[in-house]
Amino acid sequence: MRAWQVYKTSSLDIKLCWISAFLRLGSYGVTNQVLTLFLKEIGISEKEMGWFMSLTLVGDVCISYLLTWHADEWGRRRILTYGAVMMVLSGIVFTWSENFYILLVFAIFGVISPSSDEVGPFKSIEESMMAHLTPHNRRPEIYAIHSLVSISGSALGSVFCGWFVQILQDRRVFDTQLQCYKAVFAVYTVLAIGKLISIVFLSDAAELDAHHHEEPDVQQVLDENMPLVEQNDRKKSRLAPETFSVMIKLLIIFMLDSFGYGFMTSAWTVFYYSVVFGLGPAALGLLFFVAKIVMALSSLPSSTIARMFGPVKATLMVQVPSAIFFMLVPYAEGHLSLSLLFFNLYNLTTAMDVTPRQILLTNIIKPSDLTRVMGVVNIGKTFARCIGPVFTGLLADRGLLWCCYLISGTFVLLADFVLAVLFYDIDSHVLKTTNS
Repeated sequence: MRAWQVYKTSSLDIKLCWISAFLRLGSYGVTNQVLTLFLKEIGISEKEMGWFMSLTLVGDVCISYLLTWHADEWGRRRILTYGAVMMVLSGIVFTWSENFYILLVFAIFGVISPSSDEVGPFKSIEESMMAHLTPHNRRPEIYAIHSLVSISGSALGSVFCGWFVQILQDRRVFDTQLQCYKAVFAVYTVLAIGKLISIVFLSDAAELDAHHHEEPDVQQVLDENMPLVEQNDRKKSRLAPETFSVMIKLLIIFMLDSFGYGFMTSAWTVFYYSVVFGLGPAALGLLFFVAKIVMALSSLPSSTIARMFGPVKATLMVQVPSAIFFMLVPYAEGHLSLSLLFFNLYNLTTAMDVTPRQILLTNIIKPSDLTRVMGVVNIGKTFARCIGPVFTGLLADRGLLWCCYLISGTFVLLADFVLAVLFYDIDSHVLKTTNS
């Protein structure tokens, strides 16, 4: 299997990136199961939860913008280390504090994921590292493995959290539910320390200046006659004009997608199944474990689909049915098995667009601009995602949480339409480099 061969021959730095992603998403999976339940336990209303999640994401946007924009200048390892330290501090605060404003400050300036998805500067920097350390024809498998280990970490975090809380409750280790949830944040802290250790072992090759130059025949696919960027151009603080134009198009697409997703994040999905179907901690943990495993298994075939059809067509092939399945979930409100079927069909298809999108980004952006562009795009996605939870909280307060599934799916379909209009003819150019 090609992915296995790529895994065996990958450098230590790339494998450390995978370990770091596994621990990070594992920690997000752990806290995702209890975040809304924890906030409810300390007396926070659904409306306030919405604001809490939105403000957390706003803080992430501001901090991540600064860190990713200057990551190549200040040092990638230094930025990743800072982020890991902030994860540790956030875990400690959530373990000990019940003050809403203190929690909010550390959620904003630290690293707490309200959706079990990526927050902070980590993803952009890691993806840029892997792009620079990997030739074009190996990137589909590299990114597929990265997606696989990330989702697997999230899956294991979810099921661990569910059973961990259930065991604490059954054996009456703590007197209250709140203490059980705080114990989960202690686990988050331990995982964050593990992530910090993995970052410490990254070599100098992880930095931009240490990377090998791109192959002479690799040109930006939007203009095959464009010269390669010289080493001294990498120090410029501005993006190239052609890069800026592409980035704006990408932002429109990804922000529409994330705006829709923000209406029904994983944390709100936990809340939905807890309230509508009365699922307990172990059942919720198992639910999200299965969902994440389904997502993880679908990430490897995504590299094959990207190689066969190109990143844009591959994205459309999986995103359109994914959005439809998600919109069908609330229509099965009285039938748990049917609801879970739609939910897992959504999870089966939603992760299959990760590798194609990464391939698209890394093939149409200059190497010297890649970290900044990926940072801006991920920040744009987070910013768009932070708007939805406010309205989700208001709708949930009125018993209309189910509407958020429909809103979310509609915006994902709109993003797919814009992607098709702006980039549909790019596939043939990208396939020349990825299949060479």
